[in-house]
Amino acid sequence: MSDYDVVVIGSGPGGYVAAIKAAQLGLSTACVEEWLDDDGKVRLGGTCLNVGCIPSKALLDSSQKFVEAKEHLGVHGITVKSAEMDVPAMLARKNKIVDQLTGGISGLFKHNGVTPIQGRGKVLAGAKVEVTDREGKVSILDAGNVIIAAGSVPIAIGPAPIDNDCIVDSTGALEFTEVPTRLGVIGAGVIGLELGSVWARLGAEVVMLEALDELLPMMDSQVAKEAGKIFRKQNLDIRLGARVTGTEVKDGKVSVTFTAGGEEHVEVFDKLIVSVGRRPRTEDLLATDCGVTLDERGFIYVNDYCATEAPHVYAVGDVVRGLMLAHKGSEEGVMVAERIAGKPAQVNYDCIPSVIYTHPEVAAVGKTEQQLKSDGISYKAGVFPFAASGRAMAANDTDGIVKILADKETDRVLGCHIVGPSAADLVQQVVIAMEFGASSEDLALTVFAHPTLSETVHEAALAVNGHAIHIANRKQRK
Repeated sequence: MSDYDVVVIGSGPGGYVAAIKAAQLGLSTACVEEWLDDDGKVRLGGTCLNVGCIPSKALLDSSQKFVEAKEHLGVHGITVKSAEMDVPAMLARKNKIVDQLTGGISGLFKHNGVTPIQGRGKVLAGAKVEVTDREGKVSILDAGNVIIAAGSVPIAIGPAPIDNDCIVDSTGALEFTEVPTRLGVIGAGVIGLELGSVWARLGAEVVMLEALDELLPMMDSQVAKEAGKIFRKQNLDIRLGARVTGTEVKDGKVSVTFTAGGEEHVEVFDKLIVSVGRRPRTEDLLATDCGVTLDERGFIYVNDYCATEAPHVYAVGDVVRGLMLAHKGSEEGVMVAERIAGKPAQVNYDCIPSVIYTHPEVAAVGKTEQQLKSDGISYKAGVFPFAASGRAMAANDTDGIVKILADKETDRVLGCHIVGPSAADLVQQVVIAMEFGASSEDLALTVFAHPTLSETVHEAALAVNGHAIHIANRKQRK
């Protein structure tokens, strides 16, 4: 008889959700986590809650409130004579939120009967898990089923080795105790834009060095270009086609050498953030004979239901194919737990939204226009600007657009792409519509409250078929 019906490795959004769901389904469940807090106790929540999604959003919200008080309240007739940011207080607030949420997971584990086990997990043959605790003691868990949710780690690059002082990764960028006068960011992707935005709002001169020639190539190109214009207005100096070739730390400054436009350049910064992406965390995770294999990109190979090639061993979240998104990992964790319990669960990967939490936010679900063109799919597009939204005007927050793409023949919604205020919440309305197979006409016939930002979604849906009310309709393509 197994020690547990389910052993989960990792307690991030994929792992802790899988563990709780498995326990709710009546399966004896343990969750192995190596992260320790300052008191030497197991720290649940993974990268997302501890040094990723949650702390970064806390800093983004604090810094946005600061810039609003300093620069944008005058239009409302509000005078702020002196706005100052207390960086240590901002960090303390961030840490308090993290502590509350990670402690909350401990409470949920206790309530649902999940056993937390401190240590580093390793998958052995026969669905067994080796656990090495902080003292180096090794124990073996016999699992009926194993769910690997080990997450991901920042990608390191040779030209900019992390020293956790002048050169930091995304974790270190959450802990600056003062605002850098000049901040360099390698990478203008999701993480780079979010972290660069935080410190730019607080007064840092931010230079972003992106090796690619295009900003946010995974996003719809029209929305990405619109976002780039907005970010540059916010004093983010985004330099595309800039490939870093070396760094040197001297006298508390970091010199960065990079090539751009066929020429070599050097910039000097107080701090440098390396944010070129993340990779699956698989080091010392899999015994050579466990039967779990990696694909050509280093991710754990799984089928559509997150089953590995080893019997009774599954993997979810950042260690498997697809976008590295906390909610994607959570849904995979629920699916796997339910399938272990004998339920026919699945994840609709066509309806997983992604968000960049800058201000304004950038959010997307489904296909981009360039993907539809590449796939040879005939489509229609409807675009509506926030500048024509009464609610956005009232809030003095009118940058951005909503774009909806629909099949030209069936009118079924194929994608939605937004840069604008509350984009993360607005795109979710279209996610629900797509989950139910809705057409753009279905959205257009739905009554939206006035005045709301969500009316931009309504108008974009109307615009798909040339029926928008509050803008001049574009001539439809034949």
